[in-house]
Amino acid sequence: MKILVLTGSPRKNGNSATLADNFIKGAEEAGHTVVRFDAAFKKVHPCIACNKCGMDGPCIFKDDFEFVRENIVDADAVVFATPMYYFGISAQLKAVIDRFYAINGKIHRPKKAVLLMTYANSAASEAEPIKKHYEVLLNYLGWQDAGQVIASGVWPVGAIKNTDYPQKAYELGKRI
Repeated sequence: MKILVLTGSPRKNGNSATLADNFIKGAEEAGHTVVRFDAAFKKVHPCIACNKCGMDGPCIFKDDFEFVRENIVDADAVVFATPMYYFGISAQLKAVIDRFYAINGKIHRPKKAVLLMTYANSAASEAEPIKKHYEVLLNYLGWQDAGQVIASGVWPVGAIKNTDYPQKAYELGKRI
């Protein structure tokens, strides 16, 4: 299986990056091919709704999204790894998702998807907006949820290391 992991944290060793690392380790040990795109360290121009792509053509912006374009169409699974930023997906990852518009016609085919999410609070209700966005996105694209690791109560860098969330991400990677 070919897996594309999209991360959104600007912290190189942050909590959601730790989840992504562990998921990738498990997936690779299971024999899957994994490619990773760390959106916060790339240049991805936000979609400006110019519609030059016609939802299925070249985008007017030639930036690092080309890597996503090259890898998402043939991917069997797409992993979204994000911290919660002000009750939503990080802006870095959201810019990547918004650019899916230019490849809309190419990615409407069955795929698996995974959500790896971290947030500081421990109230489960606060995770709902991101989970709902993920569910609506999958429904629209016709993708199937293959699992989620929703890590609450992790705010400072490294806080996740004292939890079982990295192990859960690893196990999800092994069984996808």
